[in-house]
Order: sequence, then C-alpha cells, then structure tokens
Amino acid sequence: MKKENEAKDSRLYNKNFLQAVNNAVNGIIYCATTQTNITKQLILGTIVMILSLFYNFTTAEFLCLTFAVFFVIFAEMVNTAIETIVDLYVDTYHPKAKIAKDVGAGAVVLAAINAIIIAYFLFFRETELSFIANSLFNQIVTSPRHLAFVAIIITVIAILAMKGAFNKKDISRGVKEDKFLPSGQSALAFAVLTAIWINSKNLIVFCLALILSLMVAGNRLNDKKTIGEVLFGSFMGVLVVVLVYGLTLFKI
Repeated sequence: MKKENEAKDSRLYNKNFLQAVNNAVNGIIYCATTQTNITKQLILGTIVMILSLFYNFTTAEFLCLTFAVFFVIFAEMVNTAIETIVDLYVDTYHPKAKIAKDVGAGAVVLAAINAIIIAYFLFFRETELSFIANSLFNQIVTSPRHLAFVAIIITVIAILAMKGAFNKKDISRGVKEDKFLPSGQSALAFAVLTAIWINSKNLIVFCLALILSLMVAGNRLNDKKTIGEVLFGSFMGVLVVVLVYGLTLFKI
C-alpha cells in the first residue's frame, strides 16, 4: 500500500527539467485545442503579428505589442486553470466558486483592455492613418516573402477551421462521427510547395519541394486517409496561396 501511494504521489511532481517542460507544453496544447477563447486569441495574435511586419515599430514598441498578446493568452490560461480546479472540488452552485470564476474572467477582460489600448496607440497613429491603406498594400505586393508568410498562415487557419467544421463529435453517443476529413498536412505541404513555385526560379528547389510534398501525401494515405481527403487538402493548400497572390494583382 505504501509503495502504491508513493507511485501515485510521484505523478504529482516533475522528475526533471525536461519532464517539466513537456508537461508545460501539454498544458498549452490542451488549452489551444479545447478552449475556444484561447483558440480565437491565438488566431488574433497571429494576425496582429503579421500586421506588425508592415509597421516600422521600434524594439520597445514591438516588445510592448508582443507582451500584450501573450498577456491576454496567459490570463485566459490562468482563468482556465481556476475554472478547472473549482469544477474539481465543487459539484453544485456555491457563491465563493462563482466569485473565483468571475475574478478569473475579470482578469482576462483587463488583459484584453490593456491589449486594445496598446494596439490602438501603435497601429492607429494620426500620422499613419492617411497612408495606412496604400502603404500597407504596396508593402505586401512588393514583398514576396511576406506574401508567402501570410498565405501559409491563412492556410493554417483554414486547416483549423476545416478541422472544427468536419471533425464534430456526436454528443449523444460520445464518439466521433465517421465524416469526410480533408488532410491538413497535405494542405500545408502543397501550400508551401505553391509558395516556392511562385517565388523560386530554381527548378531543383521546386523538384525537391515537390518530392517532399508527395511524400507527405503518401504518408497520409498510409495513415488510412482516403485519396479524396488527401486530394481535397492538397488542392485547398494550392488554392489558398494562389488566391492570396492573385488578389494582389488587382489594385483598387
């Protein structure tokens, strides 16, 4: 009995630094994949980071912006931890449990207000408002690397949205429905391939990228993905990148 108790207690502590880091990463992945608010905040944070590429922020300004983004996500993760602990010990309504959850939610609201204020002063300066449309668009058009980066990020967001739309759970039975689920890895691989094809004039680089993309698609087929799912994902990756580059050809 004593050994069993020691074994159980050992699971509550990290044996070494690597295990601590691994557990921390697992916590981040859990929040990103199960908490809708954190998923939205990660997407918004990604968009803000992309927009920051087109502004001449100083180091201090960029650090403030980065801190604001991460602080919102940090507050939401703390709020999630509080709610989980409260739900673990409280099965019925209790005023103090409500206070704990409300305080956690209030911390998230304050962090969000802080982020909005910082974003306002950084992105919407009076000296830049009159030039924001033209300068932002022109910088995007004249920067193929930025275009590739934006296109791939949009592909990742599309993959996440696609997963959420197709991979729904049957709540009544508690099992996943057997639905058509396009391959996200194939979409990302062919999005990168398309960006390389548009930007690179080196045939060898393109052929190597093509081989890697086909290997990813073949690996997905080996993982019991259907040909339709792999083809759909691959086409989606190509289409997103082509659309992003194509839209920049039409100047208003």
